[in-house]
Amino acid sequence: MFTDEYLGRMRLELRRGMVIIAVLLQLRTEHYGYALRQALEARGLDIDEGTLYPLIRRLEFQGLLTSEWREEDRRNKRFYAISTEGRAALKQLLTEWDALETSINSLRSGKAS
Repeated sequence: MFTDEYLGRMRLELRRGMVIIAVLLQLRTEHYGYALRQALEARGLDIDEGTLYPLIRRLEFQGLLTSEWREEDRRNKRFYAISTEGRAALKQLLTEWDALETSINSLRSGKAS
């Protein structure tokens, strides 16, 4: 039976890959964690801290992000930015995203492309 709980799980699955693309896109400009979260939220993408911070650590471990500690407003903050490898991965992901979007739009309209 289709329930709100099941729909919630489907929405989470749908968002999972999209969040990676959004973070990589936003980090074309350097941000520290909280500022990144705010910038994404300002664009309509609210990401829980428990999702965002493990994701950026994983992307850094994979070589898609770089980071450095700096003092700002008398506090040490870790600033993140997309790496060269991250830019290449983002380009490929966006190509895939565009292809998927074209397919979904074709399916929605009922027209063959």
